[in-house]
Amino acid sequence: MKELTNRLEYIQTCNDLINKHGNILQRSLTELESIDSATEVSAKIKTINERATLFRISSNAMINACSEYLTLAQTQGRKWQKALLYERSQKLRLEEMVEQLATQHSFLEQAAKDHRLPKNAISSAPSDDEEGAEFYECEELVASSESSKLPLNISCSNREFVKASHRPDDASGSSSEAEEDPPTDTEASSTMQSNSDVNFSQPRSPSSTNLPPSEPVTACTFPFKSDSQSNDSKDIDQQDDESSSQGDKPSHSIPNSNQVTHCKQESGSKRVRRTAVPNKPYYPLNLWSIMKNCIGKELSKIPMPVNFSEPLSMLQRLTEDYEYSYILDHAATLKDDLEQLAYVAAFTVSSYSTTSNRTGKPFNPLLGETYECDRMDDLGWRALSEQVSHHPPMVAQHCEGRKWKCWQEFTMASKFRGKYLQVVPLGIAHLEFDSGNHYTWRKVTTTVHNIIVGKLWVDQHGDMDIINSKTGHVCHLHYVAYSYFNRDVQRKVTGRVLDEKDVVHWIIRGTWDSKIEIAPVTNVEGVSPGSVEQKKGPFKLAWERNEPLPDSDKFYNFTLLACQLNEMEPGVAPTDSRNRPDQRYMEEGQWDKANQIKIKLEEKQRAARRKREATAEEASAEGRPYQQYEPIWFKRETDPQSGNITHVFTGEYWKCKSAGDWSMCPNIF
Repeated sequence: MKELTNRLEYIQTCNDLINKHGNILQRSLTELESIDSATEVSAKIKTINERATLFRISSNAMINACSEYLTLAQTQGRKWQKALLYERSQKLRLEEMVEQLATQHSFLEQAAKDHRLPKNAISSAPSDDEEGAEFYECEELVASSESSKLPLNISCSNREFVKASHRPDDASGSSSEAEEDPPTDTEASSTMQSNSDVNFSQPRSPSSTNLPPSEPVTACTFPFKSDSQSNDSKDIDQQDDESSSQGDKPSHSIPNSNQVTHCKQESGSKRVRRTAVPNKPYYPLNLWSIMKNCIGKELSKIPMPVNFSEPLSMLQRLTEDYEYSYILDHAATLKDDLEQLAYVAAFTVSSYSTTSNRTGKPFNPLLGETYECDRMDDLGWRALSEQVSHHPPMVAQHCEGRKWKCWQEFTMASKFRGKYLQVVPLGIAHLEFDSGNHYTWRKVTTTVHNIIVGKLWVDQHGDMDIINSKTGHVCHLHYVAYSYFNRDVQRKVTGRVLDEKDVVHWIIRGTWDSKIEIAPVTNVEGVSPGSVEQKKGPFKLAWERNEPLPDSDKFYNFTLLACQLNEMEPGVAPTDSRNRPDQRYMEEGQWDKANQIKIKLEEKQRAARRKREATAEEASAEGRPYQQYEPIWFKRETDPQSGNITHVFTGEYWKCKSAGDWSMCPNIF
């Protein structure tokens, strides 16, 4: 390359000489035409001959230099071609080597996990099975056409509706499985827990009075675990093993929502909801062929086919946070603000249980897309979400429950780093009880591992502070990052509830994919602020993950609530995610058609955006004010808690739904 550069410089020098001598020769010829004297002509011709000779010498040098450069370039070109072919073969060998190393790394991870974890560990480590040692590819199968399964009611001989005072009237649709993926979680529990155990014998609420014999009602039962079944909770937090001599066996204060026989009163909802979606088909598609061009890019700007998605939008995915809303129902009944904060902490942890074995990417909502989930008649809450911004993507959500309401503005920063994908939530979640207690928190970081090769698994890690702005009480939660060198329980969560003087009153322990237990601190006096050395009372169960549905691995590992989120309902807004055609086609197993429509919808959204930008430019050029895009059901206001601008629910949605007036909705589908 250096020799070619030198020769190219020599050619440039020859070119400069030719231009110089050519200009001089041209001037001499011009002067010759204006001379009349024969003597002067003779002298001028002699000068012209000399300059013509110099021009000829420069031209010959240029010709020779070009010839030599061409010969050298042809010779080097053949060498370059050989070098490129060699580099290409080396690249292929390196790719094969990297894949082999990744496979060996996966097996080493599995071996390390098997060697490290005890047999009675609560949760297993993320590992790669034989299928996970290859690139994640799908093979096409015909979508199952079997009909949706219907829940069975258990008859009740005494015709009484028995329920716990701190549980929703009807737990239909609230069951859920773990969603995060250290892979052996779902393999450990593939069948639903029996509902034929001991009746929950706490005093009945006023609504549980005897009914006339003519009105048949099914009974709800709560199966309890024995103390021996709860001994594995000791592995959650080793520091708690040294606590009190009373033992750490948790007392079960709130029954698992999946341990409830889903039943309905005569006065309740008559609707029978589906308990499954069509089975997931399999299409061959190489993940690395798409992701290799996305390294370093923002996740929300990466066009992804539906092959890597699940048939739910991000709006619906966020609605799953309220699957264990019974925790908030119970917390709303507590008089002790510090104990209430402990249960709020358990609720925030429960929202991550739906990520342990579901690695499918939800659909990015279109601007103006909405999703309503009205489960007031059975679960006791209703929620509305709207995509209020597209760049950056932002979701505003508002949920109303029994004696509580919750709202959040969800946005995130995400980066793909090759082997893993990291998502950092940026919004703030709010929870307010009728008592006036107002809690705020930010979600922790989510990391998706084994993007290129191996089995995908998700980890949650970081710190979360839940603050009661009314009392000054704070709960510090720490999500321990997964580590192959940690012999402790994985996915561990620890926490402390402190009062305004930084005195610890409650201890929290558990795992974000399994359960959370809380215990009161019994000796607060004489202990330094923030200390964790206090004696603790017995732990009691604040939250426990629902068992997965049978064969849920065949339909995206959906929980029962997730199966019902995209079920068609009458009267919803035309912008509702249920009406999104590409998502609906994917659910029905028509992935090719879903991909085609997805491209059309995204192009329609881009065209609308270009139109808004053009209109804004015209208004700016003419000096006119331009009205930026405004959400339909939310408005921008200043958050009194943080002082930032946030989107607040207007309350108009449910009024328009009652009136059947959707004239405000744009045409986005």
